[in-house]
Amino acid sequence: MQYIDRAITPKILEAHKYFPVILITGARQAGKSTLCKHLFPDYKFVNLEDITLRVKAMSDPIGFLNSIGDNVIIDEVQNVPELFSQIQVRVDERKELRYILTGSCNFSLMKKACQSMVGRVAVFTLPTLTLSELGADRVAIPTDDLLKKGSYPGVWNGMPIDLFYSNYYTTYIERDVRDLLWIANLLAFDKFMRLMAGRSGSEYKAANLAVETGVSANTINEWVSVLMASYIVFPLRPYFANISKRLTKMPKYYFYDTGLLCFLLGIETPEQLSRHPIRGAVFENLAVSELYRRRMNEAKQDNLYFYREHSGREVDVISENPDGLKLYEIKSASTFRSEFMVNIDYLKGLLPNVEGATVIYDGESFVPDILNIRAL
Repeated sequence: MQYIDRAITPKILEAHKYFPVILITGARQAGKSTLCKHLFPDYKFVNLEDITLRVKAMSDPIGFLNSIGDNVIIDEVQNVPELFSQIQVRVDERKELRYILTGSCNFSLMKKACQSMVGRVAVFTLPTLTLSELGADRVAIPTDDLLKKGSYPGVWNGMPIDLFYSNYYTTYIERDVRDLLWIANLLAFDKFMRLMAGRSGSEYKAANLAVETGVSANTINEWVSVLMASYIVFPLRPYFANISKRLTKMPKYYFYDTGLLCFLLGIETPEQLSRHPIRGAVFENLAVSELYRRRMNEAKQDNLYFYREHSGREVDVISENPDGLKLYEIKSASTFRSEFMVNIDYLKGLLPNVEGATVIYDGESFVPDILNIRAL
């Protein structure tokens, strides 16, 4: 298996100089363990998925930490949250100690870490692979193949795509869903997952999902929180401006990974995807998740929004930066057309602080008289 350099590396190494504890969260199979072993090859590696080690750590946290020694990578640390307070005591007593912690769940992990180790821990979220991390040589494949393949390191290191996602989804249901939330009806949750996939990039309406799934709207909201906590989906919030327009207030949700999205949609081949009515939404999902995950690799807060008026006029993504707003229009067409710029030009005239605009489309042509057009 070939190691793929991760864009977040400089941020982690810089923080390691100043913080005794580094916590790296992210989806299962996103490459957290591989990254830590690569960056800290001299550190002892301990995996708390091992039931024997987990029981030992839970029953005697102090004895467990004594037994594993100094400068350690502790994988899947959310399994034993009791360790956080003891790690805090140890790094306070011995300033030279360093711990690298990883975890696949955002809820309890972040709460415990932040409460126990304020000022002692630097927290990072490792996303799945971005196109820039994969590099031009790897992604020089047909777009439908790229969308179907997704962005998990496992599939880029040779694992059969369908085998990977089938096992990934089964493991996700059996581990994370059961750990985060007691769900009596897993069939209803599975239906909910597939309905979320079919609505990727659409405005979120819990009531509609509740009717189709047969559970309450509150339950739907709770399940969405589970998907967010386990790094399956992320929200794109509506942009609000002080303008005389009626703007939508509901967020959209996108999947971090289009391979998993295609699996949930029942898409088995790139050829099937090319003819699928939701193909444009899958392409949009890739573009939005690429922007979102690059922001994560910069260890910066989410700054992405979408703009939509009740009239239907919409710009797919707005990036809010210190210098102003950057607008993104996403089209799955392979040829650039001037009408792609209509909503961007409209919003430029409406908002005073637009500093740039980009059209992301499924092609290779470049139109020099339009500002910053690029193909994804």
